[in-house]
Amino acid sequence: MAVRKGGGSVIEAAVIGITGVLLALQIKHTKPEYAVYLSVATGVFLLLLAAQRLEVVVESVRMIQNSISIQSSYIQVLLKIIGITYISEFAADICRDAGYSAIASQIGIFAKLSILAVSMPIVTALLDTIHSFLGG
Repeated sequence: MAVRKGGGSVIEAAVIGITGVLLALQIKHTKPEYAVYLSVATGVFLLLLAAQRLEVVVESVRMIQNSISIQSSYIQVLLKIIGITYISEFAADICRDAGYSAIASQIGIFAKLSILAVSMPIVTALLDTIHSFLGG
């Protein structure tokens, strides 16, 4: 097996996910609430595997930042946006699986507004740059 850095392989994640789904399907007919709990637990476990992969991504982004001239605040905003996106999708998917699509939609709206709020400093800096180019 190849040496890998930062967590499990995609095959491991797929096996964990499929196993969790098959177990939840078996339990769903007798104890539906336990099937939801099993689904959430499987999702959290996969989230932890993904978090290990995220360490590799953050390390790579920092190497890129050191090799070219990028302000660290821009990198921090990028990482926050990635985190907001991943966590909100995870939570929304759990809500959808449990049958609460309206709540899932509200999580999605909140995430989009959060991303907009987090990215405002970059938008402002971009507008200032455009304004200075136009001779303002």
